[in-house]
Amino acid sequence: MTLAGIILGALATFAIYKHLEPTLPDVETLRTVQLQTPLRIYSADGKLIGEFGEKRRTPVDYDVIPPTFVKAFYAAEDANFETHHGIDVKGLLRAFVQLAKTGHIQGGGSTITMQVARNFFLTRQQTFTRKFSEILLSLQMEQELSKDEIFELYVNKIYLGNRAYGIEAAAQVYYGKSISDLSLAEMAMIAGLPKAPSAYNPIANPDRAMERRNWILGRMLDLGYIDDVAYEQAIKEPNTARYHGLQPELDAPYVAEMARAELLDKFPDLYEGGYRVFTTVDSHLQETAQQALANALLEYETRHGFRGPEQHWDLSSLDSATLQKQLKAIPSYSGLMPAVVTQVQDKQIQVRLADDSEVTVDWSGLKWARKNINVNSLGPVPKQAADIVTVGDVVRVRQQQAFADNAEDNPEGEVIWTLSQLPVVQGALVSLNPKDGAIMALSGGFNFYYSNFNRATQARRQPGSNIKPFIYAAALENGFSPGSIINDAPIVYSDPSLASGAWRPENSGGKFYGPTRMREALYMSRNLVSIRLLRAIGIETGIDYLSRFGFDPANLPRGLSLALGTASLTPMEVATGYASIANGGYKVSSYLINRVENVDGKVLVENTATEACPSCIISNQAVTPDGHPVAKQIMDPRVNYLLTDMLMDVIRRGTGHRAAALKRSDLAGKTGTTNDQVDAWFSGYNSRIATSVWVGFDQPSTLGRREFGAVAALPAWMDYMAVALKGMPEEPRQQPDGIVSVRIDPKTGERAAPGSDGIFELFQSELAPPELHLNAQGQVQKEIRPEDLF
Repeated sequence: MTLAGIILGALATFAIYKHLEPTLPDVETLRTVQLQTPLRIYSADGKLIGEFGEKRRTPVDYDVIPPTFVKAFYAAEDANFETHHGIDVKGLLRAFVQLAKTGHIQGGGSTITMQVARNFFLTRQQTFTRKFSEILLSLQMEQELSKDEIFELYVNKIYLGNRAYGIEAAAQVYYGKSISDLSLAEMAMIAGLPKAPSAYNPIANPDRAMERRNWILGRMLDLGYIDDVAYEQAIKEPNTARYHGLQPELDAPYVAEMARAELLDKFPDLYEGGYRVFTTVDSHLQETAQQALANALLEYETRHGFRGPEQHWDLSSLDSATLQKQLKAIPSYSGLMPAVVTQVQDKQIQVRLADDSEVTVDWSGLKWARKNINVNSLGPVPKQAADIVTVGDVVRVRQQQAFADNAEDNPEGEVIWTLSQLPVVQGALVSLNPKDGAIMALSGGFNFYYSNFNRATQARRQPGSNIKPFIYAAALENGFSPGSIINDAPIVYSDPSLASGAWRPENSGGKFYGPTRMREALYMSRNLVSIRLLRAIGIETGIDYLSRFGFDPANLPRGLSLALGTASLTPMEVATGYASIANGGYKVSSYLINRVENVDGKVLVENTATEACPSCIISNQAVTPDGHPVAKQIMDPRVNYLLTDMLMDVIRRGTGHRAAALKRSDLAGKTGTTNDQVDAWFSGYNSRIATSVWVGFDQPSTLGRREFGAVAALPAWMDYMAVALKGMPEEPRQQPDGIVSVRIDPKTGERAAPGSDGIFELFQSELAPPELHLNAQGQVQKEIRPEDLF
């Protein structure tokens, strides 16, 4: 009977094998298996910006797995892994006994090889057919793959709780470090998770997790994997696991979201395919941009006073634990930490933070907090801390450098605590490489997690005087010169859409200055001159010219108000336009993604941006030396040179003169402020970098009567550019042929008479004022022109 039973069993097994064998997958495919790996986005210098995908997974090669970690898994899951041929006979016998007694398999008997077979090819359904298929696949795998390959597949595929798939992801999730940095106890803790990731989770079930960890350590000792000293040290180590969310190396969520959105329609498996996206942003400049914009917005808040506490709590009704829990529930943004006032003294307050620490805010960090009445009005200067807050107020505090006027109490450079508040004002900063439009840095607001609306690309605002350089360039292309005289005088246009029935544009401040040189009108931002220039060249001519820079004509008003910046443009569009001026007059488009690689490092997408290449234009080449398309020339080189020279005067002596503090001679730029100071701008550049900053409210309203572009936006531009330009040598601009310097009378724009006061001005050679004609007495004989007869 026994022999017959064995024969029948063997025949049955063979029959089952022949039945299942055609349906089994090819284990050779495991060599090229594609593990579901999240999308990862990096800066140009390789720092992680963001990760998108349901599964956190970072596949690792077997060679980088610490040997002790390998042994920990052997001890936990399969001590005979290195010697068996894919199956554990004793374990399988136990499984078949369960089948005979209960009618189904309850588990057990699975080697690491069998788990790989199940995880990659089969379901977890406890059936005889599935178990037999698992055995057959395991036997095949041991024939086709090495032990190292099988183990590598195993530790990269397994689910280990908290969205972590694979050991590297688990190490990051539970301990915030790589597998190579784990202690023996931490390795044993992770090795205990595959059996039941929820039951043995060191965060959710720390007691059971510690029991399993210690059992594994004991097994490692018994199996000779570790010695007594290592065991005793590891067994005493406390459970240090806690949840570590994704920790990007670079805080640039606006950039990460832009990259993700751009690729969404291009890759159906975007969140699972293991794509690596390398952007154009420079990590150092990106950090600088975000901080520069945040500082400018917080300074605006300081200028406009304290709006009061966010909440008020009755501290007598809250115990310490409850108080801390409530504080932890309030998120911090960009260093602005929630705090509750616990003591109010004469010139200082004590506040409690979410980490249960107490800090002191001295008078130097409080005295700014006059009451905010509205954007144009503040309450009286506070005389004591009680004029500002009371015990139980929930406020924001932050650390910052002491300012020079605080030096008596706080020496320059000392970090102090100061009262603060979340800004209601917002802004954007965009910085581009003029050569090809690559985004070097971008911030779409104060903080992405406070408001994820990306104002750099999504906010359409009026650029105000930031549009004027493009209007002036159009005028220079159409017969005007920097020395042209235009009358800065009142003008009235009929406009039935206005209540008054007429449009009466004014300069900032309401003054008019009469005949004004075009250069001076630009650096002093005279509105009436801009209007007359646009009227002279024609609105359609102006719109056509602006469209060269990428501005959509649909967003440009077909009226003279265009000259004052009533278009609807994003900061990205404005920065891109300035980049084309900065590079010498070549049309470039902004772009963010430099390349996309698959999980194997193969480049799938690479940027094909056009590049400014003056020498290529001269030699009639369509491709640059590095293989990029040549950008189209959209400005006469002479016009570009003259415009930049005029915009340099904005910084040397005009509305952007504060930027002269950067002490560079190669900077040009333009302020911009719309009616009632609703939008504030500064855009500026040299040949290597073009940056635009916008500040305003999301729901358009006045920033305040003194909040011009030079006040609200320029400080962020300066803070950013000071870092971006550090170590960058100044590059003198090459004057193109066809430019002449002529000494003129600044009042008339004509050549200066001998012996008279005059200034030198630059002209396109064919537009230079004509030579003076002197009579016999040496006096200027004015040439009568046809237009002088009327």
